[in-house]
Amino acid sequence: MTDKKTIQERLNDYEKIKQEASMLYKAFGIVDSPALGQKISFTSEGFNHLIYSSATKPRDKKAQILRFDMLEKAKFILEISTTFQEYDEEIIYKKVNRNGYWVSMNVVTRCWGFVAMVNKFRVKVVVTQEGNGSIKFLSVAPAWFTKQYRDIKMIETSTGKGLKYLDDDEVLKNAAISDAL
Repeated sequence: MTDKKTIQERLNDYEKIKQEASMLYKAFGIVDSPALGQKISFTSEGFNHLIYSSATKPRDKKAQILRFDMLEKAKFILEISTTFQEYDEEIIYKKVNRNGYWVSMNVVTRCWGFVAMVNKFRVKVVVTQEGNGSIKFLSVAPAWFTKQYRDIKMIETSTGKGLKYLDDDEVLKNAAISDAL
């Protein structure tokens, strides 16, 4: 999906890049996650999150292109990683559709973060689940830095032994340090 041009040089082709990313994203559909032992859906909500930082605020087009470029890496990480590095759970009060009626209620929201190196590029993939619903892809971003609180959570919530495959040339290297503790 990427070519030799910089993101700045590719801005003129934004609409074409966005269309190609949309087609690629739709082709992902559902992937199996060894780390979670469940399927992860690539829904329209996830693709919209790549474009918008909030309901009415679009991300900078350069940031969007960067996220579009990382979609294949995100799918790869979710399919092959047997660990997640971040986990967060909270109860939020929101409107949900119950039998055709919108009602406000408390909902448990879970969020998993996968941080990995793919082709010498550090990537973070986020997936979410509301209540007992399906797990959905939410976002992908370059993981250039981490916050101290997240680092602490990473140590406390890392699971598993790492990757399904051991070939370093083809497979990402996980940032999990749980086995070292």
